[in-house]
Amino acid sequence: MFKRSKTVVGLDVGSAVVKAVELTLEGSEPVLTGFGRAEVTAEGGAPAAVAQALASLRGRARRCVTGVGGQSTVVRYVSMLPMSPEELQQAVRFEADKFLPFELDEVVLDCEQLGDSAPGAGEGTKVPVLVAACRRQLIEERVGLVEQAGLTPLAIDLDLFALANAWELCGLPEEELQDLDPGPVPPAVALVDVGATRTSINVLRAGRTCFSREIAIGGDDMTQAVARRLGVELHEAELIKCDGELHEAEVASSIAPVLEDLASELALSIDYVEHHEGVEVRELLLSGGGSLAAGAATAIEQATGRPARNWNPLEGLRVEAEGLDLDSLELEAPSLVVAVGLASRVRIR
Repeated sequence: MFKRSKTVVGLDVGSAVVKAVELTLEGSEPVLTGFGRAEVTAEGGAPAAVAQALASLRGRARRCVTGVGGQSTVVRYVSMLPMSPEELQQAVRFEADKFLPFELDEVVLDCEQLGDSAPGAGEGTKVPVLVAACRRQLIEERVGLVEQAGLTPLAIDLDLFALANAWELCGLPEEELQDLDPGPVPPAVALVDVGATRTSINVLRAGRTCFSREIAIGGDDMTQAVARRLGVELHEAELIKCDGELHEAEVASSIAPVLEDLASELALSIDYVEHHEGVEVRELLLSGGGSLAAGAATAIEQATGRPARNWNPLEGLRVEAEGLDLDSLELEAPSLVVAVGLASRVRIR
């Protein structure tokens, strides 16, 4: 019982691929002890893909954290007077119609005060508050999917915040970031995960989220562009896109407009957060399968005027090699950020 309580599966249910990561606490150190992935097919859908991905974990863990994202979720950053957590919950629910596009009874709602009043601030000074909501139907569907797979759901997180949790677990400590390039403006790092249907961006300042957003551009848009250019079916275009040498020039030219649109949206996000939060984004860390597309990092660097590099979430994580396909794990590492972030809750459960 004690050993099971220290193991958690992070289950990232994407539109195209399901990824599962198992983290186990050894003392206070989280260790990656299992990994699996499976493509979502028209025949079996998400349930079959979840079962296939979990089969690689050898059935050691029963506790699971999964995530949600997309149009059924909402994240807002609002300013409110300082108050207790209980009072904050009541106040947010009372004013929910101001920042939620859904009826209150349709959603599960949560909120958190992100900081305290600045030193010397007068009475009545407001503080930033994060408000997150998800349609109740989506949560119930995700819980049912987890339970159908024989797992116990511990929490339903937002994919956006799983990025930050993965960075906290495996990334460069914020203190080191500040030491590398001190300056008058607080430094920040932008985590950018390019998935199949959407791209998530989460900006961290002093280890805490100060801005997050989902952009409706992803790897599927690149695949569709390749399919149109080469006159092939989508499944064949996906294979061509992932092969770095096959039709290299055609792939690069066909996905260039998609990357331009994505980079432009990311640049707008960086400009917004720097202007409104008074931070300087020093670097963009890229993850997700779409981030590996030819020219992605270069296009994002040019559009944002910031260094951009691919981030491997396993670099700061010890891996138990026994029983794992290490070659497959290394190949899939860039797309495992959300799953790692979900499983990182093993530290607090």
